Amino acid sequence: MRGTRVRDARAAAARWVAREAASAANFAGAYLTGSAAWADPDAMLPPTSDVDVAVVVTDSAPPPKLGKVPWEGVLVEVTYVSWDGLASADDVLASCHLAGAFRTDTVIADPTGRLARLQAAVAAGFAERRWARLRCEDAERRITGGLAALDPRRPFHDQVTAWLFPAGVTTHVLLAAGLRNPTVRLRYPAVRELLRAYRRMDVYEELLGLLGCAHLTRERVTAHLAAMTRAFDAAAAAARTPFPFSADVTEAARPVAVDGGADLVARGLHREAVFWIAATYARCLKILAADAPGETGHLAGFADLAADLGAGSPDDLRRRASEVTAYLPRLRAVAEEIMDANPEIRDGSAPGG
Repeated sequence: MRGTRVRDARAAAARWVAREAASAANFAGAYLTGSAAWADPDAMLPPTSDVDVAVVVTDSAPPPKLGKVPWEGVLVEVTYVSWDGLASADDVLASCHLAGAFRTDTVIADPTGRLARLQAAVAAGFAERRWARLRCEDAERRITGGLAALDPRRPFHDQVTAWLFPAGVTTHVLLAAGLRNPTVRLRYPAVRELLRAYRRMDVYEELLGLLGCAHLTRERVTAHLAAMTRAFDAAAAAARTPFPFSADVTEAARPVAVDGGADLVARGLHREAVFWIAATYARCLKILAADAPGETGHLAGFADLAADLGAGSPDDLRRRASEVTAYLPRLRAVAEEIMDANPEIRDGSAPGG
């Protein structure tokens, strides 16, 4: 990946689609998504990044995520999407996680022309206030729905995941308001940049506080990254049971999951690295519990990380979840402020009007 321009990485991903996906009977097209879809085509693709490709299929239930595929020096991450999930431009425009992929022409395969028509319609409405607000509301529903799944009967690493991801979606509410990419691994650096532009770094510190990492030092995060790395290597070697995230815990994914965290720490963004360190650590423990249950030496490191985040017990997690829920009215108000100040936002008629 090192030394590859974004446009060349995108072209490599398109060749993967043509070679490996387009001949399937259920193939309906493909488009770029994620950070590579938003990046400047002439920029260099960081060695800690992959190229996300959504392969559209005719099945009502898409196949499991294929994951990260090394291809022509680029790491291509392949996810399958059903046409049912792209039913109309309105549905896509209202989706926090779908709309951004179609704001520009990211279509790389389109045998019927349907994707091109969808992309044109979404691009035309993407910056309208009504759709931006609906995407903020969509992200907020993901927060409340995710926190509702917090279950103290589940293994502790699953409980942490059930709190961690909804807490992290607070960033997506604001990124949607700013017409920015609701990225996954780099959500905190992205929202930091947004809030700095709108002179609301006070809100940024509050978001880090909700995650529990506002106080963490570089040294402490480095120690947690080292512990997660050991768990990652053990889980990648042991993995047999398929999970939706399995492709993120493999040797091929190490440059993103491990080196990507180290890169953030090296750049002084150690607090921003915590989200994906914790998410990956929890996933590693889930793999080890299934495929190497005797390997318990990584539990203590995860417990230390959770404790540092103020989430060291089921009671702590319930309290932390309540804090996120209580913050939502303020989050909503800040999103409205950003939309009001965003020069790219334009007014449109109400949905259905």
